Amino acid sequence: MSEQLATLKSRWAEQPEVVRRYALPAGAIVLAVLYPFYVDLLPGFPVTSIAVVMLVFTMMALGLNIVVGYAGLLDLGYVAFYAAGAYIAAWLASLHFEDISFHFGAVGVADDAPGIHISVWLVLIIAGLFTTVVGILIGLPTLRLRGDYLAIVTLGFGEIIPQFVRNADEAGIGFDLTHGTFGINPIDSIGFGETLGAVGLPDVYRTSSSRAELFYWTALALLLFTVFCSIRLRDSRLGRAWIAIREDETAAAAMGVPLMRTKTWSYAMGAFFGGIAGAFYAVYKSGAFPADFYFQFSVFLLCMVILGGMGSVWGVIVGALILSWLDRAGLAELGKEFGDLVGREIDVPKYAFGIYGGIIVVMMLVRPTGLIPESRHKIEMEEGVHDTPLYDVQHEGPGTGRIRGDG
Repeated sequence: MSEQLATLKSRWAEQPEVVRRYALPAGAIVLAVLYPFYVDLLPGFPVTSIAVVMLVFTMMALGLNIVVGYAGLLDLGYVAFYAAGAYIAAWLASLHFEDISFHFGAVGVADDAPGIHISVWLVLIIAGLFTTVVGILIGLPTLRLRGDYLAIVTLGFGEIIPQFVRNADEAGIGFDLTHGTFGINPIDSIGFGETLGAVGLPDVYRTSSSRAELFYWTALALLLFTVFCSIRLRDSRLGRAWIAIREDETAAAAMGVPLMRTKTWSYAMGAFFGGIAGAFYAVYKSGAFPADFYFQFSVFLLCMVILGGMGSVWGVIVGALILSWLDRAGLAELGKEFGDLVGREIDVPKYAFGIYGGIIVVMMLVRPTGLIPESRHKIEMEEGVHDTPLYDVQHEGPGTGRIRGDG
């Protein structure tokens, strides 16, 4: 077996760089696109409807990775952007505002239906732009802080938004903005309308017999867009500035990196993808409900980033898929199997956050860089220390990090 693996590795190394670079991602994309066709043949794998939620959560985790993984800013209030995107979809594509009748590109809605009904494709863009502005407004007063202080302030914003949407109804502010604890539903479905439907595209997802598959492929397209943007941002001049701030904020400022502007851009970019994901998830659920926007969800997304590897795009994807599967189906299935084994029913999902916390503790002890670590972060954790230049580590070996002059 070892000889065969060695042979495969040598043959893989002989392949052109383009093949070695793009073959694995291309294969993964093909398998992901075809997933609804073969999922029934894979026992234990999540069904298509659950896979949609997993993809949306992965998109949110990648947005948070821009803030936490690239720029090194601990954000405990990311759920605020998720909530903002969901309510933008609820306001612009539902019957909520009954006194207004405005239609623009909506599909599956009667022409005389009250409320604001804008094409959901356009609503996704509006949600992303709106949450970008929200991210800037939240970031400007908070990003002057560092470390634990920043985490506490973002935690506060993450708590304010859910409380606001629960109380922003007629009883709270005298005007029904969010419909309180009941939320806003139904939200218009996504689709291509009768014109494009004539060429084979689905008119309305909700009424289609392949509803779950259509939402799955749309979520996958949004995820691929997020991955592309994340990689391009990481390799851009702005991305290098984020990484410089993450490694040493004082040194980055001394080298001319504008701290506030650069930090704010990371917040804005992370909020943009969080808003699109929140709007799409609200459309998929056909409603925006305050019960979804709890503080633990921000921690849940942060666990995905830590598990996969902070700053690593592929690592965050793997970590997000694992934890979202456990959350939606995995823990219940494992509990059922374990209950059958011991002979009594065990409600494993009841201990979900304890299990997630245990996973993170084990990861920090066994593999602190994550499942698929970022190359720079891996070098720092395994070879370098804070007072030893990487050049000295490469020539003297790890473990030589002594402060000069300590004898």
